[in-house]
Amino acid sequence: MSFHPDPKINGLNVFGEPLASCCFSPITGYFRNGFCHTAPSDVGQHTVCVELTSDFLSYSQKMGNDLITPLPEHGFPGLQPGDFWCLCVTRWVQAYQDGQAPRVKVEACHQAVLAYVPLDILMEYAV
Repeated sequence: MSFHPDPKINGLNVFGEPLASCCFSPITGYFRNGFCHTAPSDVGQHTVCVELTSDFLSYSQKMGNDLITPLPEHGFPGLQPGDFWCLCVTRWVQAYQDGQAPRVKVEACHQAVLAYVPLDILMEYAV
């Protein structure tokens, strides 16, 4: 599935504007369409567009979410520092609490993020 016309899935960003793209190379998002869209089936809520760093990738790997190792059988290329990626909001919050949060592309963060993170904190981490 690439793009769904339902606004509850595509939604708006944290500013109440149309959601900006996060990244097309590598292709990201729950729907692998380049956007941090979400849906009820997106249990992880992949709604925070982050710019990955080597420190965060190592942190995430230590926390049990290996974003570095490619999994070609699942179409996952493995990620590198500098890539943008739709991250699970709870992982971002955990990293924030541990002092490891990566910077965010705020206009590409789905408005659902605001249920977990105040806008002023997101702005502190803006790319």
